[in-house]
Amino acid sequence: MKASRLAAVGALTATAVVVLSSPAFAHVSVQPEGVAAKGGYAVIDFKVPNERDDASTTKVEVNFPTDHPLASVMPEPVPGWDVKVTKSKLAKPVEAHGKQITEAVSKVTWTATGAGIKAGFFEKFPLSVGALPEDADQLVFKAIQTYSNKEVVRWIEEQKEGEEEPETPAPVLTLSAASEDGHHGSAAAEDASDDTKSTGAAAETAAPADSSDTTARVLGVVGIVVGALGVAYGVLAGRRRTTA
Repeated sequence: MKASRLAAVGALTATAVVVLSSPAFAHVSVQPEGVAAKGGYAVIDFKVPNERDDASTTKVEVNFPTDHPLASVMPEPVPGWDVKVTKSKLAKPVEAHGKQITEAVSKVTWTATGAGIKAGFFEKFPLSVGALPEDADQLVFKAIQTYSNKEVVRWIEEQKEGEEEPETPAPVLTLSAASEDGHHGSAAAEDASDDTKSTGAAAETAAPADSSDTTARVLGVVGIVVGALGVAYGVLAGRRRTTA
């Protein structure tokens, strides 16, 4: 009887440990600072959380859509990170500011010069981009996250209508309609697009992961553990009545 009780308690303990030690999944995402309006310029932030408890994020690569190339992409300096902007020839030239553009940014890569993004933290990587397409409702970026232990996570899966969110979804920037007064987006972003030397203010340093997400995960784990202990108590109580 003691052996069976120990086995039951051991199994519940193992279950609790697995739940508690499982990674807190979060996604690489992109959001505008203000408005990302069609046909205009915007400052957008790529938010990169660290999902691992035993490794830091040391490299982030964001690939730009080829169906809607962006002629202007300017990074804001992020302390502790080197940034590289890669351009590629366009299959079809585009018009921007009255000029024909034959190449556009295809990739931006940030590489940590220090510890990178540690466990339990995230980092924002800002970019000034434009001109945003007028014939699209969203832009899909494919991101690749590399950890200090050489693990690579590819955030490249596109959401399909009517289906559940994929395991590693690609960051999606939703575009809003241009305002009636003809204003297309952030004035700061438009000014930055005309400046050939981006000086920019320092970006936010790594910040703790969202407290609301952490609280929800903790409450979920507590609920599972409490429920499992309740089942164990019922089983053990039933065995006592039977043996009595």
